[in-house]
Amino acid sequence: MVTLRALGRLGLKPESTRVVIQGFGNVGGMAAKLMSGMGFQIVAIVEYDGAVYNAHGLDIAALQQHRKETGSVTGFSGSEDMAKADALFLDCDVLLPAATENVITSHNADRIRAKILCEGANGPTTAIADQILAEKKIFVIPDILANAGGVTVSYFEWVQDRQGFFWNEQLVNDRLEEIMVAGFDAVVGFSDKHAGVNNRTAAYMLALDRVASAIRLRGLYA
Repeated sequence: MVTLRALGRLGLKPESTRVVIQGFGNVGGMAAKLMSGMGFQIVAIVEYDGAVYNAHGLDIAALQQHRKETGSVTGFSGSEDMAKADALFLDCDVLLPAATENVITSHNADRIRAKILCEGANGPTTAIADQILAEKKIFVIPDILANAGGVTVSYFEWVQDRQGFFWNEQLVNDRLEEIMVAGFDAVVGFSDKHAGVNNRTAAYMLALDRVASAIRLRGLYA
């Protein structure tokens, strides 16, 4: 959802967008499945034991079955194996680190060749790396926004439990999209409004502004 929004800002279309995903678990695996279904070209998947690459796009369903059968993404017939240390720096449109923190650092940020960095993991980019990415004009969708979908749906579950009324999958997806798109637009709008502020800082500023507004409305002891 937020990646599609970012593509629109850069004038890109899913069918011509090459994606590299680090991690093939709950976050990365689902991102690969959904993005592939929308027409994105998932050209590389990076895992702890290696990486696989296909310049024309990986068959994600077949790769998931291969990993289920073998325990690894490597050795997949629809791709070529490559070093995981090199896969992150492939020429691509979207890089989605969805594995561990501190993956993109001051030592390697200058090697990133993506147009968009969408942070599926918590804290995959260090503060100094953030500055380097800004200098390279890479559009960063920070983790506080990019991976907020899971927490949002957990909130939906709480709301349904409180109501004693349960939504269908389509309604959950529609409401999730509405919130995520609104969040993206608000963050990017804050960044545009405050010149020189990147998306991560804008997200923090927006969050603090909302908390301050809520406190003013409710009062300290409400």
